[in-house]
Parts: sequence; C-alpha cells; structure tokens
Amino acid sequence: MASVLVVEDDQFVRSALIRQLTDASHTVRSVGTALEALREVAHHRFDVVVLDLGLPDLDGSEALKMLRGITDVPVIIATARDDETEIVRLLNAGADDYLTKPFSVEHLSARMAAVLRRARAGGGEAAPSPVIRVGGLTVDPLRRQAELEGVRLDLTRREFDLLAFLAGRPGVVVPRKELLAEVWQQSYGDDQTIDVHLSWLRRKLGETAARPRYLHTLRGVGVKLEPPAAQAPHTPHTPGAEPPR
Repeated sequence: MASVLVVEDDQFVRSALIRQLTDASHTVRSVGTALEALREVAHHRFDVVVLDLGLPDLDGSEALKMLRGITDVPVIIATARDDETEIVRLLNAGADDYLTKPFSVEHLSARMAAVLRRARAGGGEAAPSPVIRVGGLTVDPLRRQAELEGVRLDLTRREFDLLAFLAGRPGVVVPRKELLAEVWQQSYGDDQTIDVHLSWLRRKLGETAARPRYLHTLRGVGVKLEPPAAQAPHTPHTPGAEPPR
C-alpha cells in the first residue's frame, strides 16, 4: 500500500483514479491545481505523486520543477503530450516516469510499483556497503553520497542509483536492458530515459558524450564507467636541443 497524491484538474479522471487506486489498497489524496499540490507535499508525506500537466494555474512541468525544489518524492507524469522533445524536457525537469493519456489503471499501477520498489530499495535498511572509488570519483552507497575530486555531487535519487550501479562494476560494459531492470526496475522501457540520465550525470561529472572521462557509451552494446585514462606527461621540446635518450 502506498500514499498517493493525485494532481488532476479533470474531475471525472480524478474521481476514477481515486476510486481505482483506493480499490488497490492505496491511500489517496487529490487536488486540482499545482499550488494545492505544493501545499499538500509540504504538509504531508507521500510515496508517489501522479501529476497531470494540464493544470489551470501552472503548467505541470513548472509545477514539477517546484516540487523538485522541496521534495525528492517519486513523480509520475500523466500527460496527453506524446512529443519526444516534451518527454525529454519532463525527464530533465526531474520526472521519475511518465504515462501518455489515455492509460489504464493497471498500467499506472505497474509503473507505480516499479517506482516504489526503487525508492524503497534506496531508502530501506541495508547492510553497510563499502565506499566505491573509481579514479577521483567516490561513491558511498550507504550514505547515498558521491564526490568527484573531493567535491560533493548534487545528484537526484535516480542519478545516484545509476552512478552507483555503474561504479560498482568499473570497466564492465553494462547492457541497457540490465540498467532498466536494475536501476529502473523495469523489464522494458525507452532507451531515451537512460540517455537523458546519462546526460545529466555527464554534466555533473564535467564531461560530455563527445569527450567522456568516466562514462562511456558503446553504441548498440551498453554503458561502462571507468577511471579517466592516464595521460602521459608532455615534455615540451626546445628547438635545437637533443631529444631525450
């Protein structure tokens, strides 16, 4: 059973979601505007938020950014927008998952279960895990903290999960299907989700896909994390001087 906040301005859709989620033994609260959603999240603890984008007071994507400023609660976007650029924008804004309307409550329940499994696995009690060090990167799975050259990285829950999973297998190429299964707890999904999160991580690690340091994508195979290749020191050559023997 989970505590769910449904943010949906369509009364018919909202009532249907409340009824069906309640029938599935979830505790449900609902609001019809973005500002009400922010107040709810500020005063109540939820396991997951189902957020509609077509809200009357604020666009849902703006509401998502504001939610991310006060909480790390998993957010599933419910949207009629199926444009690829829009989906990427939502993921960049911090969405944990998204569903394109219309969708069945069974589909929503499956996505909720996957998001909640991941969140609970990250927040539950676990045996102490050794700190992982890869080059100048340090990942502490128990404290859920990561540092690069001694500077703490500001990572979302999913970014940390992805980084920790790859860092625990340095130099190993991890297939995308395995990343979806282990990090997203999904047996299927869009590779674009992985690409977006990798892009976020690269920015925070100070690298790009064109000039990778830690994160390397092997097209059609998978992703690996390894320490930056050591660069041989460059000794400037003085004109007229004999080369070193």
